[in-house]
Amino acid sequence: MIDFACKKFDLEEVIKCSLGLSKAEFRLLKFLVEHEGKFTTEDLSKKLKLDKSTIQRSVKKLHEKNLVSRSQVNQSVGGYIFLYSLKDKGNIRKIVTDTIDNWVNVFKSKISAW
Repeated sequence: MIDFACKKFDLEEVIKCSLGLSKAEFRLLKFLVEHEGKFTTEDLSKKLKLDKSTIQRSVKKLHEKNLVSRSQVNQSVGGYIFLYSLKDKGNIRKIVTDTIDNWVNVFKSKISAW
């Protein structure tokens, strides 16, 4: 929790909001931040105890937002699987801090006009 005068802010909620993530997307991102490696949607579904379709939607969104890397592995019997991993933790921090800085600047502008 971050104590800001008369209001406390949960850091995870601020990160989730600044990245525009759903609860499931944030849970997945948090897992990838905390665990190095590459994971299939089935791995992630089991580890996070979420439905595979929820994981598939979440990795798709995180990949579209450029937060998660996706690599394709061709199977010897035909077909392929995708492996997902965190793209760049430093870049994620930058996105969040830039968003917060923007919020602060908007707030300063609004309070100045008040």
